[in-house]
Amino acid sequence: MDKIKIDLTNCFGIGKLSHEFDFTKSNTFLIYAPNGTMKTSFAHTFDLISKKNADRICDRVYSSRLSEAIVLVDGNEIAPEKVLVINAEDTSFDATSKISSFLASKELKKRYDEIYIDLNERKGEFIKKLKVISQSTDCESEFVNTFSEGANISFFELLLVHFEFLKENFEKVTFRYNDIFDKKGNVEKFLSKNKTTLNQYVTDYKNIISKSKFFNQTGENNFGTYQANEIINSTADNAFFKAGHKFVLEDGTEIDDYEKLKQVVQEEIQNILKDEKLQKAFDKLDKGIGANVELRAFKKIIERDNLLLIKLEDYQKFKKEVWLSYLSEIKFEAEELSNYYKEQKKELEAIIKESKKEFDLWNKIIKTFNDRFYVPFKVILVNQEDIVLKQETANLEFEYSDGDDSPVRQNRDNLLSVLSKGEQRAYFILQFLFEIESRKQSPDKSLLIFDDIADSFDYKNKFAIIEYIKDLHNLGAFRIIVLTHNFDFYRTVASRLYLRRGVIYMATKSKGKHINLHNGQYLKHIFTYFIDRFDDPKVFISLITFVRNLIEYSESDTCHQYLILTNCLHKKEISSELTAQNIFDIYKSRLIKLDGKTVTFGGENLVQMIFSTANSISKESNIDEILLENKITLAIAIRLRAEEYLISKLADIDLTKITSNQTQELYKEYKNKFPLSIALITLDKVNLMTPENIHMNAFMFEPLIDMSVYHLIDLYRETSNLYSPV
Repeated sequence: MDKIKIDLTNCFGIGKLSHEFDFTKSNTFLIYAPNGTMKTSFAHTFDLISKKNADRICDRVYSSRLSEAIVLVDGNEIAPEKVLVINAEDTSFDATSKISSFLASKELKKRYDEIYIDLNERKGEFIKKLKVISQSTDCESEFVNTFSEGANISFFELLLVHFEFLKENFEKVTFRYNDIFDKKGNVEKFLSKNKTTLNQYVTDYKNIISKSKFFNQTGENNFGTYQANEIINSTADNAFFKAGHKFVLEDGTEIDDYEKLKQVVQEEIQNILKDEKLQKAFDKLDKGIGANVELRAFKKIIERDNLLLIKLEDYQKFKKEVWLSYLSEIKFEAEELSNYYKEQKKELEAIIKESKKEFDLWNKIIKTFNDRFYVPFKVILVNQEDIVLKQETANLEFEYSDGDDSPVRQNRDNLLSVLSKGEQRAYFILQFLFEIESRKQSPDKSLLIFDDIADSFDYKNKFAIIEYIKDLHNLGAFRIIVLTHNFDFYRTVASRLYLRRGVIYMATKSKGKHINLHNGQYLKHIFTYFIDRFDDPKVFISLITFVRNLIEYSESDTCHQYLILTNCLHKKEISSELTAQNIFDIYKSRLIKLDGKTVTFGGENLVQMIFSTANSISKESNIDEILLENKITLAIAIRLRAEEYLISKLADIDLTKITSNQTQELYKEYKNKFPLSIALITLDKVNLMTPENIHMNAFMFEPLIDMSVYHLIDLYRETSNLYSPV
């Protein structure tokens, strides 16, 4: 992945962008893109490519325009899986599943996958048979939920544990599972609501069988209908009686035949069900069931077998008994699957033991995050073995602390609800760290696109992410494009990564939404660059703002030289008298590097020089859209033109009484006097687009860098047309 050539047409606001990134020069390219230029559109286009959704790339406004996104890597179309767009605003991104994909060596992972593919195929066949028997809509999850009791235990482990409870002779379930154990829990809710009536029914039943010649209820030693059915099922082949055995009941009745036994049991059950007191309790329950339309299926089952209510006294216990009955019907298959899993489990555990060595990598990622990022929580990976053994994704937990109390464990949702926006972005960056680290394992390079990754961060976290990008840059395993609209971040990345011209760009948008990438500028002190080119009229004018602030910081805003320079930025009584030489003399007194220097335009009237220079800029056919001196000169000229117009319309205004924010004060007075003036539209733009103070700190020029030079040219022409001085 040495050269990546892109050709984008009508991609989310990008009319045209063609460029080749030559990564033989650097592993990282940096693009400063002012808001509204191309950054978000560029990142979104590549994000769709990475997700194999390139067909969704379009112009959102002009849908009829043909969109095209061609990305070639060394002449071949880029593979989507080799692209990753890192955007901390993407809250849906979850890369923790990547952990299980790279826990072990390829050989171990391959064998691990083979075992589980085989196990899952066998389980699938087993579940099909179980579903036919239970008629459950989702018998696997129903079985797991019944026996796991909230713990995270796999289907195979539960089958292994409960296989020993399966029987050859069992009471077959004759009802559909979900008719009693419904997903909404309506039956259980009904039984709970009518617990008193159900208890009365059970009590009456126990009283009856305690008097039976066949059944018995003595403390904990019960012999009821369930036990009787067990005996019937076990003697169904008459072998017991043919061997000369017989049953002698408490009243002396002898039973030496299966049919006679069956008849006695059925007669005793009928006697129980005919009991008036028990029938009364049942009718009361039956009436309650009938009043609930969602219990119709349950009502039919209970009416067919009243004594099921005895078992439903313990709803959860009966549910387990039902599943064991279902499984007993396919006991042979259950034994076969359990034994096979037991054999495979040994090899899975061996894989776990070997793969634990790889966990150090993921703990290292978490440690990097915890050490570098300043957030009120620590990240913990809590289910390391489960990730492989149970095929689960990584389970991250967080210890939150506000510094006053001891840390409290939080899950993802609770944590995000208490974090600030910047802290939330730091959390989502953690997801990308896992993704990026997983890609390090691949022998092929990936293209990483960082989309304003540090936006909303405080300085400590901003530097943390820059250091991480620097680590990736030095590693050489990736090709990186960093996009930002933050001028300070742009300069810091360039400095920390030691990037040089040719790999640093500033983006501009021309008419037709064509995007141009210019060589990056202003990476060092802007004013050193200005001072070295003092004899260029545009730079000379731009130095006014720097020297004025320098005087203010070193002396005061009442200093004579400060006031003279203020007269260059605002229309004052002496403004029209100042020459370029007057101003250059101030420069030389403050800037040692200019000592002994001269300018060829020293005799020119300064204000007229500002206007003529602005006129020249506005007429340039191939203007450099980035140059700050163009924008600063235009901004100064716009303000002076606006003030000229305002003063001409406010004939009685006393400028000596305005000591600060002159443009604003003149504007307010004009608006009060001419509230319906059409000129207010232009004057509003002046207040919005030209800063009231241009500071000496380099990063404070960011508003002007972001602003299009064409917008300033248009505004300069508008203000010039307001009033032409005589």
